[in-house]
Amino acid sequence: MLTYNDLYETLRKEKYSEALQQLPKKFLEEFKEFVRDKKHSASNTENLFSEETNKEKKQLENGISLFRELIIKRKKKVLNLVFIATETGIMKRDYENMLPHEKEVFDKLVATFEDGDKALSKLLATNETKNENANMMIILTDNVEEFLTPEGQTIGPFKLGECVNINTELAQMLVSEKKAALVDE
Repeated sequence: MLTYNDLYETLRKEKYSEALQQLPKKFLEEFKEFVRDKKHSASNTENLFSEETNKEKKQLENGISLFRELIIKRKKKVLNLVFIATETGIMKRDYENMLPHEKEVFDKLVATFEDGDKALSKLLATNETKNENANMMIILTDNVEEFLTPEGQTIGPFKLGECVNINTELAQMLVSEKKAALVDE
């Protein structure tokens, strides 16, 4: 059975260790029993103002505070492990020390972070494609004969002074050959 001192010691170990600490297999059930016993002892109506009843109430309040702090420390460590797992691909560090619900949260967060990374990569790849296919407005400074694009499309011919909105790559090629100038937007 879990005692107040056990709970305090568990929090102390979790607090001062970088690694996620292994908790007893029945830790959550034992904590529920601890709370139930303290509530029962604290609600003893025979000795409502006795020292023992006050001590039980105080241990219940402090025990719940210790438990909350323990869970917060563990959540922070799990989040750090999620970050490490998504950045390095190493997922087994401290995994065996997680409580079942922590493992479930960890797995879901890793999957969510990976989905986010994939979406970001897709977004960046889409932007690169858009930029490659972006057009530029140019004004022709010379007559340009009909020519084929790298994709095999025929474009032109263009006359001196004509404004044309064409693929950025082709526009830069015409500007570098002094056959066109960029139009300021």
